[in-house]
Amino acid sequence: MLHEAKETCPFSEDSFSRFLTQSNMYGLCQAGQQELLAATLKGKVVCFKYQDLLQKIRPVAKEVQFTYIPVDAEIVSIDAFTKSPPNRGLVVGITFIKDSGDKATPFLNIYCDYEPGSEFNLESIAQSCLNLELQFTPFQLYHTEVHCGDAGSETVFLLSGHDQRIHLYKENASLHQFEEQPVEKLFPELQKLPSNVLWMDVLSIPGDRRLSAFGCQNGCVGLALVDQTGPEVLQSWSIQQDSPISTVLLFPLPCQSDSPHEGYNLLVTSTIEMAVVYRDVQESGVSRPVCLAGSDQSDALLCALTVDLDFDGQREILLGTHGQELLCYKFQQPMRGATGQFQLQWRRSFKSPLLSIIYLDLTGDGLKELAILTLKGLHILQHSLTSTADLVLQRLAQRVSILTTASEVQPITLIYYTEESDVAANKELDAIEPPSI
Repeated sequence: MLHEAKETCPFSEDSFSRFLTQSNMYGLCQAGQQELLAATLKGKVVCFKYQDLLQKIRPVAKEVQFTYIPVDAEIVSIDAFTKSPPNRGLVVGITFIKDSGDKATPFLNIYCDYEPGSEFNLESIAQSCLNLELQFTPFQLYHTEVHCGDAGSETVFLLSGHDQRIHLYKENASLHQFEEQPVEKLFPELQKLPSNVLWMDVLSIPGDRRLSAFGCQNGCVGLALVDQTGPEVLQSWSIQQDSPISTVLLFPLPCQSDSPHEGYNLLVTSTIEMAVVYRDVQESGVSRPVCLAGSDQSDALLCALTVDLDFDGQREILLGTHGQELLCYKFQQPMRGATGQFQLQWRRSFKSPLLSIIYLDLTGDGLKELAILTLKGLHILQHSLTSTADLVLQRLAQRVSILTTASEVQPITLIYYTEESDVAANKELDAIEPPSI
């Protein structure tokens, strides 16, 4: 049995949008700051956002007609990103399989509008398509930012396939289109893969380095530390599990309660085994595993997210299961000489399997919502406004206390105020760091 949760779920459901056909674990992405795109297997893409209707913020789900996707096509994966500055525009990628009767043909469509004023207009972007026929069955479509030497940074698509390869798609600015390039040129760690990659994650870390992780269909997990200026693989690790890997996620977490050093960790979930976090991977590789007790008791783990839900500066782990449950784990800092553990904080049940999780500010009020894609549709969960308001008042009281203490320590010697003294006073206040929320 799954261990008892310590707390109740701090979220309440704000809305639910039912889909006519089901989606999958690659079927949800964020598009811009306050919109979601959800793809269903039968060629439909729904844009979900909140709008001001009759002086009230209401959820709106509207189908977007992306060109060159046949009505009988099965969408496999969808992803979107905003171009790295100084470039402008939203880019949407959709992979699908078209059944022509005698054979099934896979495609990747990349949508991007280059007309000034239309770079972020989703309706216009949906009509500007680059249609690429694929020679492999696609899986996860993922985007990440890479360093391109003197050209600065650029965001690219990475697409895994059943050919045991990861394919790189990069924008050719002079031609105003995306094209496939050899993955080893920018990602040497993503070549010579042991199996089909089901999930990958890339995290930039200080020192012009990055961590890259991938999880495979045969249960293999790969991890690499890369110098991005080369790029050059500095070190790599691999581990073998007994079931297909559903998610790998890289995330920061303090090493010790009394240490300012923030380590980078790797979360691995699979279809049968318990979820595992490998601690401080840039220093220890995969030699420090910590299991999430009970995470294997709700059927297969299909999705995961690491995010600070209680505003204490430390991320929690959310796991979505085929057993229709959302589980929240939190790392408990160890006592001296002991090993820290992840403990189940709360759980919440749904009426169908969970496929994908995203945390974003849909309403534009500064407080993020939790978007949960299930087999039946899209759930939007909101923080409890009462407890959040209490926390805001508490943090404000702390800040007032800090500012009051600082003003009592500093003797008041200024009688005549000048522009220079005003600037100096403001700098002193800015130097006092308020507690985060």
